[in-house]
Amino acid sequence: MPQPEDVTFDTQFDVSNNNSESKGRYISSQGYKIAIARTPNEPNNRFAGAGMATSVYNPHVKDGQHSGSRLKIQKGSDILQVGWRVDPTLYGDTKTRLFIHFQAGKTHCFNTLCPGFVQVDSEFPLDRSYQNMLSQRGGKTWDATMYIDRDLANGNWWLLMTRSFNQVGFWPQRIFTDLTSFATNVEWGGVAYSPPGVPKPPMGSSFFPIKNSSYDGYCSEITILNEKGKTIKVDETITHTDNPNMYQVFAEPIWHNSEWRYFVLYGGPGESPHV
Repeated sequence: MPQPEDVTFDTQFDVSNNNSESKGRYISSQGYKIAIARTPNEPNNRFAGAGMATSVYNPHVKDGQHSGSRLKIQKGSDILQVGWRVDPTLYGDTKTRLFIHFQAGKTHCFNTLCPGFVQVDSEFPLDRSYQNMLSQRGGKTWDATMYIDRDLANGNWWLLMTRSFNQVGFWPQRIFTDLTSFATNVEWGGVAYSPPGVPKPPMGSSFFPIKNSSYDGYCSEITILNEKGKTIKVDETITHTDNPNMYQVFAEPIWHNSEWRYFVLYGGPGESPHV
């Protein structure tokens, strides 16, 4: 099982034009690099979930690398994630596949490799392949829609898939310490990993974003749920990338399907010489 992502924000961020410059440091460890947009860093945030539609690509990975896109919600040391990733360590192949992940204190688990997630709909396997719906840069774009939604009655966190909100399963409230209540942070975007001494793999479409959803890896239809369970469209975020020479990210409205929509556009070649 891959090592979990371990990241912390050291300080508050300045928000300007929906982008950000850090006053301090953002620490990303264990070989991970990210290109993400996140909710403003307010300790009094109370989020009952979040969602996105993310374009599906198949970045090239090897030698223990993996690369993907994910929605991440967090409070303290508790984290929930859903997205897609290309991860031979986890899956034994280089297909683009769905994944979920939870971290509760020092315990973490992908999919159902250990107790935690309770699956109720086997029509949505947690390792489902997206190989038949891969986006082609500059051509046909495919995206997958996914949500994490807190049950306001009992505190369980539900995984919902597709625009029909199909209930796939849930993480019970009892396994958490901090996420027994609402989340305080939400992130959308890309993440890439390589072991020590191995170059960083491509992310997203494998190219730097050019603010065109036909060419860029993206997260769109990004939403949060407030403490009453009401869906709110997101139109202000803070962006961060660990190394802009490898990966970049933008968060802003762009023209898409005859309307203006807010997108997180991310990706890059990493340290790959072949992109």
